[in-house]
Amino acid sequence: MTSTRHLSQASNSGSGSATNDEGTTAATSSHRVRRLYQIHVGQLFDSVGRVLVKDQVVTVDRNRGVIVDISDERSQGWQWIIEKEEADLVVEKINLEGLVLLPGFVDVHVHLFLHPYSETSWDDQVTKESLSERTVRATVHARRTLLAGYTTVRDLGTEGALDADIGLRKCLAGQHPMIPGPRYYCATKAIVTTGSYGPKNTLIPSQQGVDGMRGAEPADGVAQCIQEVRRQIGAGADWIKIYADYRPRILTSPVSFSTAMRSIATFNKDELKAMIDTAHALGVKVAAHANSFRAISNAVDLGVDSIEHGGHICLGEEEDEEEAENGTGVTELLKKLVKPGGKTTFVPTTAVFYTIFQGGTVYGKQQWELCKRTFEAALKVDPSDYDGHAADGLDGENPDLNIACGGDTAVFPHGDNALEMSLMRKLGAEWERVLGWGTYGGWKCVRGMEWEGTKGRKKLERIEARERQRANSSAIGGGDEKGGGDDDLDLDRGVPFGAIRVGWAADFVGIREKLDGTPEQFESAVMRGVEFVMKGGVIYKRDGKEVLQG
Repeated sequence: MTSTRHLSQASNSGSGSATNDEGTTAATSSHRVRRLYQIHVGQLFDSVGRVLVKDQVVTVDRNRGVIVDISDERSQGWQWIIEKEEADLVVEKINLEGLVLLPGFVDVHVHLFLHPYSETSWDDQVTKESLSERTVRATVHARRTLLAGYTTVRDLGTEGALDADIGLRKCLAGQHPMIPGPRYYCATKAIVTTGSYGPKNTLIPSQQGVDGMRGAEPADGVAQCIQEVRRQIGAGADWIKIYADYRPRILTSPVSFSTAMRSIATFNKDELKAMIDTAHALGVKVAAHANSFRAISNAVDLGVDSIEHGGHICLGEEEDEEEAENGTGVTELLKKLVKPGGKTTFVPTTAVFYTIFQGGTVYGKQQWELCKRTFEAALKVDPSDYDGHAADGLDGENPDLNIACGGDTAVFPHGDNALEMSLMRKLGAEWERVLGWGTYGGWKCVRGMEWEGTKGRKKLERIEARERQRANSSAIGGGDEKGGGDDDLDLDRGVPFGAIRVGWAADFVGIREKLDGTPEQFESAVMRGVEFVMKGGVIYKRDGKEVLQG
């Protein structure tokens, strides 16, 4: 057995193991080896307070995949760990002093079983690509996503790939998963009304789907809606995805393109309420695809957990003539939608609208202009106009609009997930707000219902307090090199992420370029400047290169 006094620290950017004075590997054969990283960073982004903090040292328990200490480099407070008289302690120093360390990014709207429509149309992917091909593609997309710095995603529907996301989630789970990829929340099949979704059968227009392939699961009436929600939760869904509006008249396009492309509310209020209430009763959140004013207003009033897209809010559909004339209806709906600490998270998916615009069509240009108007109007909402503090707000939290980053990634390439953050910055959002929405805001969006409200805040406080208590005792860590043992944690659902705090998941992205500069500098940083990626205490990218796992 070798004590900490006999261990040197592995240093800099190499992956070397700690060695003792005789130059031999120390303590690696013991079952109770405690393995730590001490990451020295020039700047750290506090996603809760939305500020950059200089010269920090973050200590990570590699066995458990969580943060155990954050100290100022200059105070030397971080040295407590190597001063302990503890057997079998291996400490590796990682020098990231030239980088900004942020919590791992969170993309709350992806489709790993799809790829860009510029490569293959959505219809052809759903009807002509086999399930095995689409699953293999999903594993490739997962790896690209992680290496881009995204350590957590929410997949809002397999789009015809059945329940394959449940199996993919298993392969991505744990500290040492079968394949590299992000922490994965999934929704299996989205729920639609009969006749409203695709693929459309032009040979037999009244038939649902093509050759039995459907992009989502139809349900009509309260009873069917409840049954489908229960079925999907029983299959293992983390989220329920519903299409609160869509384009049910798409087959009128030969005679009226405007009619065909209009988003119309699909489910009625009773159906929406039944699905939302049923999911919540079973502890599962609900995301609603919704663009139109009326569909969004109905879903928000009924307590939906996230609104995806929302691009047509600015058009309004107020029933009150005075509100419609002066625009107060749009303003009030946006205030309700983005309320700090509110029930619903707004996911504007600017990247998908921008990608459609890049196609060069008149329709694409119209959709992008509407998206910009809605997002810019949301940015005018002042967080200080709201009274009080959210029940689940953390110490040091700087309340902000309830927005999260999710680009509908798949319409554009997986790995380019940061396009959403880049566009938000270009549309006028401050850099620190965008990074907050892409990290801590993502956690608040995708987390399970058990983390919500006062109960959820107390749970977080217990986790942080427990980790600090462990830091002051000699019984920290444990387990073998794969993280097993009595102290092994549920890193996929039982540990918070999205912030660099004691007790939270060791999910990090290190960026070399300037984040707090111009929108162009921000774009370069988040899309091309990722040099370091860690998820759950495991390094996947270092010095800009992928680190292969054994």
